[in-house]
Amino acid sequence: MPEIRRPQLIRATMDVINQVGFLNASVAKIGQQAGISPSIINHYFGGKSGLVEATMRSILKDLATGINSRLANVPKDNIVGRIEAIVGENFSSHQQDEAVVKTWLAFWAQAMHDPALNRLQRVNEQRLLSYLRFELKRTMPHAQAHMVATTIAALIDGIWLRSALNSQGIDSDLARQVVLDYLSLYLKTKSNP
Repeated sequence: MPEIRRPQLIRATMDVINQVGFLNASVAKIGQQAGISPSIINHYFGGKSGLVEATMRSILKDLATGINSRLANVPKDNIVGRIEAIVGENFSSHQQDEAVVKTWLAFWAQAMHDPALNRLQRVNEQRLLSYLRFELKRTMPHAQAHMVATTIAALIDGIWLRSALNSQGIDSDLARQVVLDYLSLYLKTKSNP
């Protein structure tokens, strides 16, 4: 698949999932949206599952790039600011795009049944935990950093999911505030037992 066509096809996949849902998003509809023959899609991606995997890899790459970009602008000694950067990118305008949100939801639902998507979800989960643990280990022991990172990741996923299913969408400021309040309370409790 020529690199110039790949982003177009990935966007078409998200758009079709957004328009008709995952179950009705056929290779034929995605091909029509992208102006690409379904046989070419099947040849390069092995069908709808492979195309969804490539689409999610693209979304995850954008997420990682955004996190790294935000982290590059926060001093290494500002742990709370660095956690806020990680959380902020998870609730960024790109991640709130309607087609991206519906693709995430379809991905999570399918990851329970598709081994390739399940592996990709585990990679995504471990990447988020790794970002968070790396920052938290600067201020607390490894076991605590792991627990706090796991809680923050659960807050991110839970707030994101509840908001994605809410007709009013995601309130990124509220999401960041909830996570930072938890972190602030945790740090305060641990420093004043």
